[in-house]
Amino acid sequence: MPGRRQTSYPFWLGGVGATMAACCTHPLDLTKVRMQTIHSTSGAVRPSTLSILRMTVRETGLKSLYTGLSASVLRQMTYSLVRLGTYEKMKASLSKNGPAPGSHLLLAAMVAGAMGGLAGNPADILLVRMTSDSVRPPEERYNYRNALSGLVTILREEGAQGLFRGLGTNMTRAVLMNGSQVGSYDLFKTLLLRNRLPLIDHQLEDGLVLHTISSVLAGTVATTVCAPADVLRSRLMSAHGHANPVQVLTTALREEGPRFLFKGWTPAFIRLGPNTVLMFVFFEQLKKGWRTIFPASYLTDSG
Repeated sequence: MPGRRQTSYPFWLGGVGATMAACCTHPLDLTKVRMQTIHSTSGAVRPSTLSILRMTVRETGLKSLYTGLSASVLRQMTYSLVRLGTYEKMKASLSKNGPAPGSHLLLAAMVAGAMGGLAGNPADILLVRMTSDSVRPPEERYNYRNALSGLVTILREEGAQGLFRGLGTNMTRAVLMNGSQVGSYDLFKTLLLRNRLPLIDHQLEDGLVLHTISSVLAGTVATTVCAPADVLRSRLMSAHGHANPVQVLTTALREEGPRFLFKGWTPAFIRLGPNTVLMFVFFEQLKKGWRTIFPASYLTDSG
């Protein structure tokens, strides 16, 4: 006897949605990394998001806003593909007998995030280095032509272990990101579907407006939760030679104060907000298209 209807989506679908979003928001990601990797001196005025953007365009042209795009695409097709694909598979398994508890979905999102962080670590290193190169002194620049040449250079000069620099910090950040972004997105979607909007007394339906509101809220939560790990990750991955996380943290706290942990929050939110919206909207539309092309099969409730 037919039971509930469920569509099985391809594992890579989330990676494609994330890549589409990253291509739209890459200039903001570049600005965020550059703000995080610029070391402040005592009494110096901290550069703003707009000043970094202006400096980038003035010194190297409009095209330079897409420096490191190949690394960004590689990152989304490793990190985001794994974290979103794994979460969707785990969520489908947890929801076989009805809606899964929010705590179970949060745990699934965090586990999937750790796996994504591991898979995407080499691309993360490339992205940080390629986007922060122009703010470095010429003698300290990496000068990777693209993501592939960067991978080859790291393997040749630093060995295989060079691809996993900052892995602990990156996986921590990935756990926090997936839990706060993907987990909260599903939570906000559920809450908004179950409850009418206050003041205007309107009931949202599962569509573009719901996806947009849920993803904006999820982006705000994710930016705030991930900010400290994101800054520390950027510092570790952009460093030359051996960099100890504790040493980097204590040095930055001593020289720049605790505010450095939220350095680049504004460009991070400006980037992550639209990126989260676009990623989930693209992902939801890709899933909708997949359901149209490959209609759901009926699953029996037994077993």
